[in-house]
Amino acid sequence: MIIGVPQEVKNNEFRVGLTPGNVRGLCRQGHTVLIQRGAGEQIGLTDESYRIAGASLVDSAAEVFHKAEMIVKVKEPQAQECAMLREDQILFTYLHLAPDPKQTKALIDSGATCIAYETVTAMSGALPLLAPMSEVAGRMSIQAAASHLEKTHGGLGVLMAGVPGVSPAKIVILGGGVVGRNALQMAVGIGADVCIFDRDIDRLRQIDMLYGNRVRTFYSDNLLIEQQICEADVVIGAVLLPGGTAPKLVTHEMVKKMKSGSVVVDVAIDQGGCFETSRPTTHTDPTFLVDDVLHYCVANMPGAVARTSTFALTNATYPFVEALANRGLIDALSIDHHLRNGLSVHKGLLTSKPVAQAQGLDFSCAEELLKI
Repeated sequence: MIIGVPQEVKNNEFRVGLTPGNVRGLCRQGHTVLIQRGAGEQIGLTDESYRIAGASLVDSAAEVFHKAEMIVKVKEPQAQECAMLREDQILFTYLHLAPDPKQTKALIDSGATCIAYETVTAMSGALPLLAPMSEVAGRMSIQAAASHLEKTHGGLGVLMAGVPGVSPAKIVILGGGVVGRNALQMAVGIGADVCIFDRDIDRLRQIDMLYGNRVRTFYSDNLLIEQQICEADVVIGAVLLPGGTAPKLVTHEMVKKMKSGSVVVDVAIDQGGCFETSRPTTHTDPTFLVDDVLHYCVANMPGAVARTSTFALTNATYPFVEALANRGLIDALSIDHHLRNGLSVHKGLLTSKPVAQAQGLDFSCAEELLKI
């Protein structure tokens, strides 16, 4: 198979879909890998390192899309990339379609087969290709919050850890999944005053067993959320509905009651965000104010630590890339229902039920389309 890796074009996105080590593995199995020149240069993965690994270097994304049978990316394709997709092509990347009707339509119109990292599953029910970036984003959310609490960055001027005689920052984490637990680990390590909300009692029990009285756990209840965020210096949005639009747990009215200078970090922004007041931002212009509450809603947070993120992501995605390349699309999807759960668009038809529900579109069953 001919596998193509274009340079990412989203704002301040320096991650890359395959590492030189991945390329060597694919080439040794007889596949051809096309890498756009400069795709990994910003994170120390040089064109020469890809060439030595066996890749063919090409000058443009257009050439990658024209020649490749499978495109491996990191972020959802931008409009100019969607326009280059074709019917006989596989796209394997993050898609986050639920809050993005324009991208959904573009991918359907392309006729390509599009598989979303974020809905590929594991035997445990986990999301193995979303997890590494959720780990990164969860840990980064506390770094971002600590920085933006500083007065020079628009916050109230609070040191997250406090000092002797002065209380630490109060942090509220909404969601106890991978993002929430990683945010919690960092916040506790810094010494903040932390509480976490979730609807899974067993998960709250696990957190309580691990952290004891260093963390307060709450069942996710609108009234309790409102009470806690009114006192918070930082609120982390870490809610996930796999493949669907994030629920709006925090209304605009609730934001109005928060402290002036407090900070919201909405990690769920890729799926539409869990604050009514959220809108996607970029690393270039990461924040905005609503009712004197600073909102950090960068849609590709892990892109800021692109080298770490690239290796963490490709450690998880590479076995699936290898399976698609070695077995071909139909066999790979037929054999592995976990990979099949990632199928979002196939030959002009939407195959993701959560996306269909979010956008009011028709939904086609993957098993029927693939005749499995």
